[in-house]
Amino acid sequence: MKRLFLILLAGFFVTSCASLRHRREQRAVQQAKEKFHVYLLMGQSNMAGRGRVEPQDTITHPHVFVLNNDAAWVRAKDPLHADKPKVAGVGLGLTFGKFMAEHDKGITVGLIPCAKGGSSIDQWIMGGYHEQTKSYPYDEAIYKAKLGMEKGVIKGVLWHQGESDCKSVDGIKAYRQKFSDLVERIENDLGLADLPFVIGELGYFFYDKRPHAKEMNRLFEKMANENDRIGLVKAQGLTDKGDGTHFDSGSYRLLGRRYAERMVELQKSRKAEN
Repeated sequence: MKRLFLILLAGFFVTSCASLRHRREQRAVQQAKEKFHVYLLMGQSNMAGRGRVEPQDTITHPHVFVLNNDAAWVRAKDPLHADKPKVAGVGLGLTFGKFMAEHDKGITVGLIPCAKGGSSIDQWIMGGYHEQTKSYPYDEAIYKAKLGMEKGVIKGVLWHQGESDCKSVDGIKAYRQKFSDLVERIENDLGLADLPFVIGELGYFFYDKRPHAKEMNRLFEKMANENDRIGLVKAQGLTDKGDGTHFDSGSYRLLGRRYAERMVELQKSRKAEN
């Protein structure tokens, strides 16, 4: 009887703690809408994250949340994405969120994971279907974005994609217009304007697998130079996890910081112009 009592007491304690934690999390996102800054994490596997999860990647921040698969805001920790659950791991999003929250301690950051490993830009259109993840990348992103807009304000888009589209010169030539169309489509569907986009170079190690990847990176640089609301993150000094395609955990964390620094720069420049 005593043992049963202790088991019941322990169960009650665990349930109470979980309930208290949930209430605290919900209070954290129940603040002024303009203070809840939402970011969309879009692209393919290097945005979703394929790094090995280490203890530091499970440490949450009181002002960084992620929209989970149940459409609930919970404290963010890796892996953020579940596009391919068996391989999803550390990405750049968590570090990005923590940097942004520390940069402005008066706000809370909401991350919306939308990336789909293996997706090409052709599948980031309305109704576009991605066979590998059995999903509709663009449609799902817009749906999640609208959920995010119920709580906060979308402040920018993080984009890392291109490995699937640099197989040929023709694919690279067509990419610029497709990306421009994507930006316009997102803004129209969400009723937003002048949204900052931060894009990242493909890993330099990928050149060995896909020689045209270097040309894709040149295109990214050109796109950023010609559009003052597109910020480019360089891949210098970053290493792969051993597969020649995906960054390792340390590189993802560094990428997250670089994305945040570029986002802050873009937001400052946009604010100065207005």
